[in-house]
Amino acid sequence: MSESVVADFPGWFYSHQVAGEPPKGRIVLGKSQLVVASDDVRENIPTAEIFDVKIGDVPNELRTYFNDTVTVAYRDGDARRVVAIEGEDKHIERFSTVLFKVLLNGTPTLVRHPARKGGRVTDTDPVKSKLSVKWEEIGFRTADSGISIHLDDVIGVDRSERDLGYGRHPVVNFRHLADNESVMTEASIESSRKTSLLGRYVRMRYSDVADELAETTITDEEEEILVALYTAPEVSLSQVVEFNPQRLTMVLRGLREKGLIADTDEETTLTMKGKVVAGNRIEQVND
Repeated sequence: MSESVVADFPGWFYSHQVAGEPPKGRIVLGKSQLVVASDDVRENIPTAEIFDVKIGDVPNELRTYFNDTVTVAYRDGDARRVVAIEGEDKHIERFSTVLFKVLLNGTPTLVRHPARKGGRVTDTDPVKSKLSVKWEEIGFRTADSGISIHLDDVIGVDRSERDLGYGRHPVVNFRHLADNESVMTEASIESSRKTSLLGRYVRMRYSDVADELAETTITDEEEEILVALYTAPEVSLSQVVEFNPQRLTMVLRGLREKGLIADTDEETTLTMKGKVVAGNRIEQVND
C-alpha cells in the first residue's frame, strides 16, 4: 500500500477466500483501500466499494472463533462480499472510528437543524455542509458556522425519504437532546451508500442502548427523576420532585442498579441509557 496508512494492526479475519479457521495477519487501512492479509490470503478492498459496517455483530459461523468484530460489507464487481475482522479491543475500537472517518469525513451533506424542536416542526431550511465524524460526536461544517452533536445525546435514529435538495432521497433523522429539549436533525447525502453509512454510524452506539432499554422496566417515578436530573442538573432533587427522603433514596438505588444513573464525586448524572429515557419522555410531553 503506497498511500498514507491511517490504521495498521495485527488481527484475525474471515472472508470468502478463507477456508477453515480464520488466519492471523495484518489489517491495514488507507484512504482508498482496506487490506487484510496473512501468509496465504490477501484482500484489497476499495473503500469506495464499502457499503456497510457493523460493530460487535459476530456472524453465526464465526462465534467459535470471534468474540467481538468489525464486519465490513463491500461490492466486488457484481458480488457482495463480507470480511469480518477481530483484534484486541483497543485496536478494534480505534479501527472502527478511523474507518468511519475515512468513509464519511468531508462528504458534502445537506442538513436541516433543527428540523423539529421540542416536538414542533420548524421552518429551518436545509443548508450545505461538510460531514465530520469522531468517536464522541458528529459534526456538520457550514459556510457560516458548524453544528456539533454529541453521540451520547442521541435518543433515536430512523430513516425516511424526502427532498432536502437532492430530489426525493433517503434522509437520516436523528433525535437528540439540546438545551433541555428534544431536537431532530435531518441529514441527506447525494450518495445513498454514504447515507446508509451515516445512519449506521449514528446508530452504532445508540442501538446497544436501545436493546438494553427494551429489556428494562422503568416506572413513572423513575422517569420523573430522570427528567429532573436532565432538565435541572444543578438543582437538588428534593426541590424538584415530591418524594419523601426514604422513597427518593429507594428510587435512586433502583436507577443505579438499572444503569440509568451514575455517581461522581460531585453529583449524580445520567448515563447514556438515562438520557435516552429522559429524552423520550420530554419529547412525549412536548408533542
